[in-house]
Amino acid sequence: MPTVSEDILAIILGGGRGTRLYPLTKLRAKPAVPIAGKYRLIDVPISNCINSGIYRIAVLTQFHSVSLNRHITRTYRFDTFHGGWVQVLAAEQTLQSEDWYQGTADAVRKQIKEIISSDSSYVIILAGDHLYRMDYAAMAKFHWEHDADITVGVHPVTREEVPGLGILKVAEDRRIAAFVEKPKDAKLQAQFISRDDPERPFLASMGIYMFKTSVLIDMLTNYPDFDDFGKDVIPNSIRTHNVYGYPFDDYWQDIGTIRSFYETNLALTRQDSPFNFFDPERPIYTNPRTLPGSSVEDSELKNVQLCEGCRIQKSQISHSIIGMGSQIGPGTKIKDSIIMGADYYDSPSIRSTDVPLGIGPNCVIEGAILDKNVRIGEGVVIKPFPRGTEMDAGTWVVQDGIVVIPKDTTILPNTRIAP
Repeated sequence: MPTVSEDILAIILGGGRGTRLYPLTKLRAKPAVPIAGKYRLIDVPISNCINSGIYRIAVLTQFHSVSLNRHITRTYRFDTFHGGWVQVLAAEQTLQSEDWYQGTADAVRKQIKEIISSDSSYVIILAGDHLYRMDYAAMAKFHWEHDADITVGVHPVTREEVPGLGILKVAEDRRIAAFVEKPKDAKLQAQFISRDDPERPFLASMGIYMFKTSVLIDMLTNYPDFDDFGKDVIPNSIRTHNVYGYPFDDYWQDIGTIRSFYETNLALTRQDSPFNFFDPERPIYTNPRTLPGSSVEDSELKNVQLCEGCRIQKSQISHSIIGMGSQIGPGTKIKDSIIMGADYYDSPSIRSTDVPLGIGPNCVIEGAILDKNVRIGEGVVIKPFPRGTEMDAGTWVVQDGIVVIPKDTTILPNTRIAP
């Protein structure tokens, strides 16, 4: 039987423009978006690979890739005798193609030479914007035992989730018989029930695909109009190849929108958090920073995920993420918010405004996302808008009712952002 470390190449898709996560993707690639105060989204699939014994990992990037590349090169460096690597493969114009990536499958197609040079018998393709902990070695074993050409990771979902996902019809032998993208018709949905479970009767594609390398190259080479795995490759391969569904029934969350990003982060602050960053056996890795311990002065914190390097003075904070290097002034109240922190500490040489880095005194921040390196002046009030509200005021944006302060933005003292 093949081995995970020697026969599998992992390819992580860096994503497109990430418009649904705007303005968090205004200056960075989607997988570089911070999560849980100290990690990046890309840390999740890379950590899953390392914990599964997969040490040859390629990350495909295209838009705003500088910070993503920097994070990867600083974080994932194997020693000289290990043989593993995490490599960034950027979109590029060549004599054969002047186009950028046109979709998930096209992105992989444009890197076929790199895939061939890896001399891997199998390729596992992963998304760069999901939160989950998965043993890809178990999926590989399933793939080999069923002699599958393609294996798709599938996850049980409710009827309410079906219209936003790719739904698969899976037979008792785990073979995939049919696929439909985001079905909204109730009669059509009924044809895709795969589980005897009234609460979660459907199986959705997780965007995780394992291929025999020969099959992957054949599909991408002989069908040049197949630009997307979910829309083109998987539906068409069902009729011609052995395609199986690998069941995964643990926590899995697609972080594709501001609302899902917001709710997923805040869920981590609960005592019964659905995802455990404290797992000692299968940790999530990230770039280690040299930061001091956080200083909390005469403050009240309840259900808060507090990261290192912060200074909090006489504040009240509840149900919030406080990211690395956050500076919070006295008299400030923060609730139901994500504060991403800062990449540096303030100094006269850096400051280009009278507003210091961080959140000033006597502010009220509620239902908001504050990106990195923001400057919030004294007395600023930020409160959520009704769900569904969309607004772009330049220095602040409202997405689905959530106020987002973009990276490096200054909000002047006594500004009020509220309905």
